[in-house]
Amino acid sequence: MTVEQQARGRANGAAGSGRRRSRKDEILEIAVGLFASRGYHGVSMDDIGAAAGVTGPALYHHFAGKEAMLVAALIPVSEELLAGGQERSAGHPDDPRGALESLIDFHVDFALANPAVIALHLHELDRLPDEPRRRIRRLQRLYVEQWVTVLTALHPGMPDGEARVLAHAAFGLMNSTPFLGGEVDRRRRAELLRAATLAALLAHPES
Repeated sequence: MTVEQQARGRANGAAGSGRRRSRKDEILEIAVGLFASRGYHGVSMDDIGAAAGVTGPALYHHFAGKEAMLVAALIPVSEELLAGGQERSAGHPDDPRGALESLIDFHVDFALANPAVIALHLHELDRLPDEPRRRIRRLQRLYVEQWVTVLTALHPGMPDGEARVLAHAAFGLMNSTPFLGGEVDRRRRAELLRAATLAALLAHPES
């Protein structure tokens, strides 16, 4: 299943579950799926309108254009990751191993639920104007520092720079979700990603 199909499925599932979602949210989710599967430049506003069943004027009522959609997709996600990371770290103030496991659980769950958004972060962030791109980069740096704090507490004496290397390596593992096929069910994918990430971060190679 492609990230575009996953995005469509979540939109349809939310509508069928009774959870209230705005038309704007539904259009944005469809746009994210299209951007992730075809690339930002491979999708037009007409493509998004056709996929969402919305006419051109109605589409522009919700968003000024593709760039506005990209901003609307990426900034809240970065804010959500930072808030979640801070909450998970704070929940284990004297237990760095527990904090690390909680951070991994949180990020794996997010990555599996949002592969299209992960793909946008990986490939399309540079399409944004300077101001929102700088804001997202700052949020990302603050999120990384949550992991650095936990890793340096878990590995006394580890320099912050080395902890950042490990944190980014862990993100590479967990953010592989846009590229995973459906031959392994979601529960098992989560188990594999959690185990691989934890093993990578518990290791501390001597310099």
